[in-house]
Order: sequence, then structure tokens, then C-alpha cells
Amino acid sequence: MPVLDWLPTGKFGLALALMLAASPVCAEPRASSVEGCAACHGQDGIARDSEVPHLAGQNERYLANQMLAFRSGKRTHKEMRFMARAMSLDEIAALAAYYAALPPR
Repeated sequence: MPVLDWLPTGKFGLALALMLAASPVCAEPRASSVEGCAACHGQDGIARDSEVPHLAGQNERYLANQMLAFRSGKRTHKEMRFMARAMSLDEIAALAAYYAALPPR
């Protein structure tokens, strides 16, 4: 498997590139979005359930890419698809930046 297979292409890749290009000027994520994530992924981005991934300290692009994959249906998970579709691209970028900036476990 080539190292760059995970990179998104087409419209999906364009959306990710535009979203991440705008992320430095994005506002902080809405508190309700962070609370929604925290319900499963922990208030500090460290999940308490071993079946739920930690978000704290993850790569910002990786986090945004995964949210876009859930949003588009490329990645399947009922709850994550619902959450991702309820967020704007700016919101996804802000959340990715927020969790990437938290200290990892």
C-alpha cells in the first residue's frame, strides 16, 4: 500500500484543502460541538471507553479528513455521520484544530 493512499482526491480533497486553508482564521468551535464530541471522546479529548478513539493531540488534517469521510459516507458510523453532517466545514476545521492542540495521552 503506497504511503499516500489516504490522501483525499476530487471534490472531497478540494473541500478538505479549502477547509484547512481557512482554519487559522476560524473561530473557536462552538461549545455545543465540543460538548457533543466530549460525550464519547472525553472532555479533554481522551476517551474513557477503549472502543472510542482519543482525539487529543491527533494530527489536525487527519481529524478533519476523518470527519469529512463520515460526512460523505465514505466512512461509516451512524453517530459520527450524524455529528459530521450537522457541522459546517468551518466547524469541522475548528474542531480539528482544537483537538490537535490538546496534549496527547
